[in-house]
Amino acid sequence: MYNAKAYATPSATSPFAPTTIVRRDPTDKDVQIEILFCGVCHSDVHTARDEWKEVMPTVYPCVPGHEIVGRVTKVGSAVTKFKVGDIAAVGCMVDSDRTCPECKAGLEQFCNNMEFTYNFPDKHTGKVTYGGYSDSIVVDEHFVLNVPSNLDLAGAAPLLCAGITTYSPMKHWCVTEGKKVGVVGLGGLGHMGVKFAHALGAHTVVFTTSPSKVEDAKRLGADEVVISKDANEMAKHAGSFDFILDAVAAQHDINAYINMLRRDGNITMVGAPDKPLPVGVFGLLFRRRSFSGSLIGGIAETQEMLDFCGKNNITSDVEVIPIQKINEAYDRVVKSDVKYRFSIDMASLKAE
Repeated sequence: MYNAKAYATPSATSPFAPTTIVRRDPTDKDVQIEILFCGVCHSDVHTARDEWKEVMPTVYPCVPGHEIVGRVTKVGSAVTKFKVGDIAAVGCMVDSDRTCPECKAGLEQFCNNMEFTYNFPDKHTGKVTYGGYSDSIVVDEHFVLNVPSNLDLAGAAPLLCAGITTYSPMKHWCVTEGKKVGVVGLGGLGHMGVKFAHALGAHTVVFTTSPSKVEDAKRLGADEVVISKDANEMAKHAGSFDFILDAVAAQHDINAYINMLRRDGNITMVGAPDKPLPVGVFGLLFRRRSFSGSLIGGIAETQEMLDFCGKNNITSDVEVIPIQKINEAYDRVVKSDVKYRFSIDMASLKAE
């Protein structure tokens, strides 16, 4: 065991503050990583503030962070994919049972024994997992990813959640050239969805309630932008989409977007509203449309996504902050006051 610097919150209503946490020493299959950048996900905010307590209550002190990029500082004797000095990444998972049908299919995110990167029982320590708001982390080699050398590291960090969360459903529903794809909401997830849909060759349409986001949506790769409050604009696109990615985490009319789908079209939720969304069944029945959800992606698919980003020079649009501004950043995330993801420069932790 060794001590690591970190930022933690001791309760749902307390601010983050510097602390020391205990990390395990690397085993023969582990990789130890000096964390260089860590993205700030809205899930971090929900967890730190115990807003998902009915589903996943928070254990305090809580050290969030599952969009991790860093440099390998130590490897176990059985590690074959990494060496000291490599740039590596860790996403939302740090373990699974490796034996269930989901794991064997490369879908570790659906394993019943999957272990989240933070706020989850840690089978190694018997306590709880701590995330990327820290100076280092130790993770089994299987759950460590290679980062293409051409990518900006600050912008690459959010790919480990925002990136794979939007890439995975697009691949599953076969988004390719010639398809018409909609992206609902232009935030941390939505802006990655636009970049991926464009890079995959689809005709990409952004739905937003904010006219001020039109030009930015086009900059990110949108071919068209629809102001969703404008009934006439919405009507022009009825029944025409092959796939829609819904990245909105607030209450909204999901049926308006279901009606945008062509026959056999799909709409996938990656946003997570805190209350159920009423769904009109007839909107699904009459054109054999489908409504589904998606959770990150497996390890192999996450590596595929990172490689795709390397080939297409895709990173997240980030505002880089020092760890000392994390409390302010959380308040701004709630207000959607960031374009489009915060990335923490973990070198700032050395000042503590």
